[in-house]
Amino acid sequence: MPPADAHTDPGTGPAPQVGTGVEDTLDLQLTDELLAFLEEDTPVTGYGTATSELLDRPAEWKPVTTPAGVFQLVPVRLERDLAVISRWMNDPAVAAFWELAGAETVTAEHLMPQLDGDGRSLPCLGVLSGVPMSYWEIYRADLDPLARHYPARPHDTGIHLLIGEVHHRGHGAGTTLLRAASDLVLDNRPLCTRVVAEPDLRNTPSVSAFLSAGFRFSAEVELPDKQAALMIRDRAHRALL
Repeated sequence: MPPADAHTDPGTGPAPQVGTGVEDTLDLQLTDELLAFLEEDTPVTGYGTATSELLDRPAEWKPVTTPAGVFQLVPVRLERDLAVISRWMNDPAVAAFWELAGAETVTAEHLMPQLDGDGRSLPCLGVLSGVPMSYWEIYRADLDPLARHYPARPHDTGIHLLIGEVHHRGHGAGTTLLRAASDLVLDNRPLCTRVVAEPDLRNTPSVSAFLSAGFRFSAEVELPDKQAALMIRDRAHRALL
């Protein structure tokens, strides 16, 4: 399971309340295929083809215009992006939740299983007005170990985010980009009905940013590495929140 979401921007949303919609009570039936994904130890080399099948080709998703500028998710290339991502991971505000501070090899060891894996998780740079400024992981939550800890639905898509550049924090960028990224998922993944996230419950600015971006607090979830706030953005309600 990927690590906790890092610091985003404080939002202005209401205090978290547990959702009571019927969607929170529908369990994903773990088919043999899904169990194989969850239990598989040997990755399939070359994430391109698998990513096309599992995440509907994020590399082909078009840039979107946001109030903060033109935003695009660009799949990570290790030789190009390792240094900047490692620098972000060593920022104390990021390291407190991602726990990946250290040499570049620490970041590389986190990225490689995704880049060489079966495509259920794709690391991306968030590029705003042509400048890389954030790190994202777009992943199939229903094929992730997370699915053991909440009532997952087929094609649930998860996101992790950290804003790497300090000057982009504290000005609402986290909320803006969370909405844009979740819109990209819903626009490009027609079978996905929900975008989910599981930020550390202690990370109040992150939880607030998700609320302001149209996510709702569904439940408090005990994960192996943290106590998480399960955040859900529903396709059915995206125009209302």
